[in-house]
Amino acid sequence: MVRSVRESYDVYGAASRLRVPVAAWRWATGSGLVPPPDAGPGMWSRAVVEATDPEAVRAALRGPMGAGVAADRLTEALGVPLPIRRPRVTASAVGHLVNAGLLVYLGGEAEFPDVHPDQVAVLARRRDLPALLDRHVPLGPDQAAQRLGVRRTEFDLIVGRLGWLSPVTSVDVDYKHHGGVTTVSLYDAREIALLEVIRPYVDWRAVRTITAGRRSPLAALDPVDREADRVLLTEVGRMARVGRAAVACWRRRHSDFPAPAGGTHVHPEFDRRAVVAWLLAHAKIAVPAEAPTASLVVALSGGRTHRFHIEDPHLLLADDAEREDRLSGWSTEEDAEALHGLTGREWGASVRRLTVPGTRPLAVLGDVRLVERFQPGSGGLHVTLSWPAGLRGAATEGSAGVARHGVPYVRPGQECACRRQDCGGLVVAVWCEEHGGIAPAMEWHVGGGIRCTALHRRRAGAERAGTAADWSELTEAAGPPEVLTYI
Repeated sequence: MVRSVRESYDVYGAASRLRVPVAAWRWATGSGLVPPPDAGPGMWSRAVVEATDPEAVRAALRGPMGAGVAADRLTEALGVPLPIRRPRVTASAVGHLVNAGLLVYLGGEAEFPDVHPDQVAVLARRRDLPALLDRHVPLGPDQAAQRLGVRRTEFDLIVGRLGWLSPVTSVDVDYKHHGGVTTVSLYDAREIALLEVIRPYVDWRAVRTITAGRRSPLAALDPVDREADRVLLTEVGRMARVGRAAVACWRRRHSDFPAPAGGTHVHPEFDRRAVVAWLLAHAKIAVPAEAPTASLVVALSGGRTHRFHIEDPHLLLADDAEREDRLSGWSTEEDAEALHGLTGREWGASVRRLTVPGTRPLAVLGDVRLVERFQPGSGGLHVTLSWPAGLRGAATEGSAGVARHGVPYVRPGQECACRRQDCGGLVVAVWCEEHGGIAPAMEWHVGGGIRCTALHRRRAGAERAGTAADWSELTEAAGPPEVLTYI
């Protein structure tokens, strides 16, 4: 009797032939240690299998790691604490990453696969991990609400009543003693994150900070038919944060700009989805990966400092020294408690450096107080800080706080070694013979603050008019000096 010689092997046959674990063979093929299948889909020739070193295949496998552990590793990589609008990575998300080719399936259930720990570590180090999760991992309703930063009530309104989102797939979840098998809709995370960009007419800050039990601002909006959801050029400009003229220019210059779907020749209307796809393809808008973050360096005793982070900051700067500035955003319980302690002192707190996206670094001399702290219905902790606008100025380099400018009552002499400022003031040098004394005769103000800006404008206006302002009148024209408290 003649025995037939096997000429090709599948995953299980190849692992059996080499006497290695199936997971080890899968990792070897996924990592490139073994050539791709050469005898058909998922099949390797006898020559390839026999040429493979079994010891090298065994040595390459560490683990494997379960889907739950891998999900925890990826969640930690997103940040500690986890960003307010970023849901935790789940075991089922690991299955989606395997389907996307970002991880290699080593065994276990297809929805909750075992993966290689080294590959998980490499993925966790990628800077575009949040974007990869948005692209490949659909979200359930609760996760989607967190990704958008709203209550589940608002998300249900967005899907059910307003019709802004539709499910991309669904999954059956067995709740066993709590209702049995239930079909749960899943939504595209990129579409969810884009909502605040492509619906610029919505006051998303009001939606996100609404307290539990209050009526949603979304309830006052009219529902839309996704097949007839159209926008004017003005709204396209609001999406891309440009003017209507810029959008009209794009339409003339780019032949692939979407054709009008309605309206008139003067006021054409365009399909919203087509416009959004075009804006994304031409990098006019981007999917928000994370909420912006403000950095707050608060002064402590002994010259020490403490850095806080506030997510999705909203900074309101007053233009009157008698009014207050306000900074609001999302914080952790621990940071909010620490801020409460620091700002609850008699003179409040002083901020050495405040960095908010879109503004120059600021500093506050003192009297910074935590005036509001509450838990909105969407989850997280929302805090609001305020301080007198007259104590706010431009931050110096590093974290030294705010510079003070002094306007001398007498015009400086040629021997003055102090650094001159645009406002007409000086930053006193201790070695200056004229102004380096203990108490030089000057009117002090916050550098880069409201009064400093007014003095600068006064001086610039006088120079443009060709009449140099009298030195003694320079400060008087800008109004009375601020009362400063130094902490």
